[in-house]
Amino acid sequence: MTGIDPAVRHLTRTAAQMRKKKPMRIMLLAHSYWPEHSPPQRRWTTLIREFRKAGWDIDVVTPVAHFPQGRRRLPRSEAGTPFRGQRGPFGERIKRVPYLRHSGNRHAARLVDQVFSAAMSIPTALMWRKADVVIATAPSLPILVAGYLVARLRGVPLVVEMRDAWPDLARDARLVKGQVKSVVERVVEAIQRRADLVVTVTDGFAQTLRARGVKNVVTVTNGLDLEAVQLLEAPPAERDKLEVLYLGNHGESQRLDVIVKASALVGGDLMHLHMVGHGTRRPDLLKLAGALNAPVTFHPPLYGADLIARYRSADTCVVSLRDDWKSFETTIPSKTYEVLAIGRHMTAIVRGEAARIVTEAGGGDVVAWKPEAVAELWAELARDRGRLTAGLSGRDWVKANADFRQLAVQYMGHLSDLVVAGRSRP
Repeated sequence: MTGIDPAVRHLTRTAAQMRKKKPMRIMLLAHSYWPEHSPPQRRWTTLIREFRKAGWDIDVVTPVAHFPQGRRRLPRSEAGTPFRGQRGPFGERIKRVPYLRHSGNRHAARLVDQVFSAAMSIPTALMWRKADVVIATAPSLPILVAGYLVARLRGVPLVVEMRDAWPDLARDARLVKGQVKSVVERVVEAIQRRADLVVTVTDGFAQTLRARGVKNVVTVTNGLDLEAVQLLEAPPAERDKLEVLYLGNHGESQRLDVIVKASALVGGDLMHLHMVGHGTRRPDLLKLAGALNAPVTFHPPLYGADLIARYRSADTCVVSLRDDWKSFETTIPSKTYEVLAIGRHMTAIVRGEAARIVTEAGGGDVVAWKPEAVAELWAELARDRGRLTAGLSGRDWVKANADFRQLAVQYMGHLSDLVVAGRSRP
């Protein structure tokens, strides 16, 4: 294996060792999965692909595909049918549960839908074959309760995956108030303490949980399938306007009014902002852009070749999280890894662990969460386009730290250790 990167050599050796171990059967409870396009789908579709390569059996309990519109838009052959079996793209078995139709833009309606689907997941999972371990993935909090009950009734280990900083995020967002707030926090924290393993996606939140007395906590970060993400050529050295791209959720967590206001401050002579995606705040952002006469164009969600074309046309890509929610100090937007991997400059309106990664990877500029600060950066980039050449440093950082092939091997190691330890107990 002379000439092969040591990290790749180690990954290949570790993956081979995982395949030699006794294959395991995993049951995953998730509120969103293939063929939807969502954060849990992107993470788990790739992880399951690697699990299946190791010979593991995977059972997924998830609602009929209805994200993000709150209703089924795909054919039943793809979206699934309630209580009917379905094969996933890598041979995993999927059992769909029903959902409640809603508009997709109201927090209360989404919560009621998640509670209903989580409740339906319990009997569905219990009637299925017994797994070696049950994994419940947040941020859908009701699915954590369902996962806890299924694991305990089946007498198998429970893995709670916290892809967001719950319940801290609920407290910051004030999603629940009064006595209900304390009940939600207590339930989530109780499940975290009783889980056999808690998986976080950031080191910072793992430390927070350990400080609260949660004992068995590991970090398996978010990432991407690096082989499936192409490195784009650098943007043009000369261009009339700075082309700025935001791609992702238009919600409370991002507070995208900041970048709309920043674009209005810079003006249409120097820049143009493209905003791709959907979310609860999108109607308000459309009104704001119109009121300010901001140089903004709104686009629907894009996938595949359309997404790559939009990335290719951009000079800098925005990654944004509001800075007045303390939980975001230990949160890393998943788009961070994608922008680093494609080789685009990043306008990083983040702090804490996310800001550290952008700086460490040399992926762009970290800027304060103020329209004036963002506008000043964009005006500088428009005048000095040499700063837009990101190079290979970001992609190299992803290869070393956030390639899902490596992350899947880490995850399988943690799950194997957990099951072996459980079997050795009297």
